[in-house]
Amino acid sequence: MRKFAVVLVALMAVAAIGFMGCESVPGAGGDFDPNLSFTIDFAGMGIPTRNDVALAGTWADFMIDLPEFPDVDFTEFSRVTITANYFNAAGDLLPMMDGMVMVTLVYDTEGDIRGPEMGPGPNTPLKQFNVGGPFGSVHLHRGSPLRLTQAPGGILFQNASGSVAYIEVTEVTFHNRPLEQ
Repeated sequence: MRKFAVVLVALMAVAAIGFMGCESVPGAGGDFDPNLSFTIDFAGMGIPTRNDVALAGTWADFMIDLPEFPDVDFTEFSRVTITANYFNAAGDLLPMMDGMVMVTLVYDTEGDIRGPEMGPGPNTPLKQFNVGGPFGSVHLHRGSPLRLTQAPGGILFQNASGSVAYIEVTEVTFHNRPLEQ
């Protein structure tokens, strides 16, 4: 019984630290400037935002290679918001729902672009399922938490549903918005 109480107190302490926020938890407090943000201007840079060839089957890749942004320190951001529309083979817009599209930020597009099955990996600092769905968070205004050690080299979109033939990214914003927004 005594062991149980000690474990329970330890878990409560960890939970309390998490709710208060600390620098080691991305987006949960720390020293990030809440006014700092950077939105990739795809149109202004001539970066394609939609795949030209229809995706075949499931887990087909649409990689967007990112240029270098010498004036942006990506390690200063604690969150990212990524939004996209997806379309069937006829070009019809599909409703936003879970299980349709996933997104992965990639440091080196010549390396392991998929990373581990779940969660981030050494070359994939962000992997989010359910882009646009109610169980996803990356598409929300507050975005998904992340901890970047360098600038991403690409963004990999994959169709988790065979009905998704085209993916069109509509926003990629790195920021430090508080969770309350």
